[in-house]
Amino acid sequence: MKVIVCGAGQVGFGIARHLAGEGNEVTVVDRSAPLMQRITDTLDVRPILGHGGHPDVLDKAGAADADILIAVTASDEVNMVTCQVAKSLFGVRKTIARVRDRNYLMPRWKQLFADESIPIDVIISPETEVGDSVLRRLALPGAFDSASFCDGKVQMIGISIEDDCPIVDTPLNQLTGLFPDLQAIVVGVRRDGEIYVPDFDDMLQAGDEAYVVTASDDTDRTLKIFGHQEVEAHKILIIGGGNIGYQVARTLDRQAGYSVTLIEQNEDRAREVAESLSRSIVLQGSGLSPELLAEGNVRNSDLVLGLTNDDQVNVLTTMLSLQEGCRRGMCLVNDTSFLSITGQFGMEVAINPRAVTVSSILGHVRRGRVMRVHAVGDGSAEVLEAEIQEGAKMANSKLSDLNLPDSIRLGYVRRGKELLKPRGGLELRAGDHVVLFVLASAIEAAEKLVDAEKK
Repeated sequence: MKVIVCGAGQVGFGIARHLAGEGNEVTVVDRSAPLMQRITDTLDVRPILGHGGHPDVLDKAGAADADILIAVTASDEVNMVTCQVAKSLFGVRKTIARVRDRNYLMPRWKQLFADESIPIDVIISPETEVGDSVLRRLALPGAFDSASFCDGKVQMIGISIEDDCPIVDTPLNQLTGLFPDLQAIVVGVRRDGEIYVPDFDDMLQAGDEAYVVTASDDTDRTLKIFGHQEVEAHKILIIGGGNIGYQVARTLDRQAGYSVTLIEQNEDRAREVAESLSRSIVLQGSGLSPELLAEGNVRNSDLVLGLTNDDQVNVLTTMLSLQEGCRRGMCLVNDTSFLSITGQFGMEVAINPRAVTVSSILGHVRRGRVMRVHAVGDGSAEVLEAEIQEGAKMANSKLSDLNLPDSIRLGYVRRGKELLKPRGGLELRAGDHVVLFVLASAIEAAEKLVDAEKK
């Protein structure tokens, strides 16, 4: 594919890295010379220095021949104009824009992005995506990563393997014998920083991170079998009342069983958030203040969420809250250098907003009938849901006859309303939805498995 990425920031870099690494022809457009230098020093992409919304710049970038344009600059307005110019003047088949300001996304303005207005095929709202990711983690205590597939019927959960895990040193092919009705399959393992697809006779070790695909109604039991029985948090302290913090607080505020306290530094924003929440407590001030944390009842809180726009504030407030007696901590971290630090201070989960946004965008970029994509780790692998097309290699083939490469593992199959655990004798059909764990090097091979073979 020929792809134009407008914006060379963290998200643009992540998208370009994924797509260029898969052999796509990628052009990156940005006005910042330092950012462009960084991306061209690192990636095999074509650089164009300039404003993505200017017709002459897009013309130079090859928009007339582009399959997809992805606009992820820091400006919503630039992203929208860029997509409109690409669509209206150059006929780009598919345009994707990152839009962060919720004013543009209100239901009453839904006609804004219609073909006759601003023609954008896909709108990505990072704050919404990240907020949803935080809420999924809340629902799965003990998991460091999660994603849902097949209309929520299938879950991928990342599980840290601790010393006391009951299945340490147990061959994976024996799990079914030990737990006959277990609906979980270990599809990937990170060991010593490297992600791989395990053989069925491999054994998990303490310190591993296991990626497990399971039926959604079996996630709690799966976590228990893998040594995690954390209790769901009900008393929650949120640091940061921006778009993400507010979204999470508003969702929990509307649900019974949660007690939420939110701390926001900006006085005007704190007042605005307080007026829109009915049951939650909003405190104005710094999350780094021990006095304010005490006022927020940090000692009796089940979970603290560091959700500001500042990585350092998120890490420090979460660490301080844990020191003051909060039971668990979770925070947003954009800079990957912080990820190794967070695990050393009792923080169970550090969510990377960039990775969440990149995963969302990739789901709209993949060829064929790929419905959903979730990047794991640093993008070394992906979990994707795809529909098998008539004439594809997988269609009308027994799983045992496919000889899937070592870099691809089938997690689950959905056929209509039925979930099928993959077994050697299972015959796959056109229309089946498959959940695949795929190493980055095998993305193209995975797409070919579910796409109709070209004659």
